[in-house]
Amino acid sequence: MRVRYGRWAVGAVLLTTMPLALGGCGLIAGESEAEEPGRAPAEEALTKSRERVQAYLDAIAAKDVEAGRSQLCAVLHEAFDGAATGPNGDFADHFEVSETEIVDIRPGSSGQEVSAAVTVAVGKRKATRPLLFTVTRDGLDWCISDERPGGHSPAPAPTP
Repeated sequence: MRVRYGRWAVGAVLLTTMPLALGGCGLIAGESEAEEPGRAPAEEALTKSRERVQAYLDAIAAKDVEAGRSQLCAVLHEAFDGAATGPNGDFADHFEVSETEIVDIRPGSSGQEVSAAVTVAVGKRKATRPLLFTVTRDGLDWCISDERPGGHSPAPAPTP
C-alpha cells in the first residue's frame, strides 16, 4: 500500500507544479508579448506616433513653441530651445505653415518613422518639404526623438 500512496504523492506534486512551471515558461496563462513591460502593441505605437507628430505639426502651424517642445524627448529640449525660433527653425516668424499632412508611418530601427509633408509660405512663394520624424517610447510615454528632412513614400495599399 505504501507504493500506492507514494505514486499518488508524486502525481499530486507533478499536477501541482506542472502548471506553475509551464506558466513560468509562458506556455500557458503567461503574459502575451503585447503585455510584457517595455513592449507596446503595434496599434499603440502607430496611434501614439501619429498623435505626437500631429501635435507637433499643429504647434508649428500655430507658432506655439511650448506645445511643440512638449512633443519632443527630453534629450532634444536644449537643441530645440536654441534652434526652434532661429532663421531656419520650425517656429521661425518669417514663414507661415499653410498645410501639413502625415504621409506614412512605419517601424524603423530606432522607433516609429513618421513621414510628413509641410507646406510653407514666405510671402507669395510656397514650398512643400518632406520631414521624417522618429517617435520612440521614453519610459511610459511616447516622444519625438528625431526630426530630419526627407521621408518615405506612402506605403502601397494592400490588394484584396
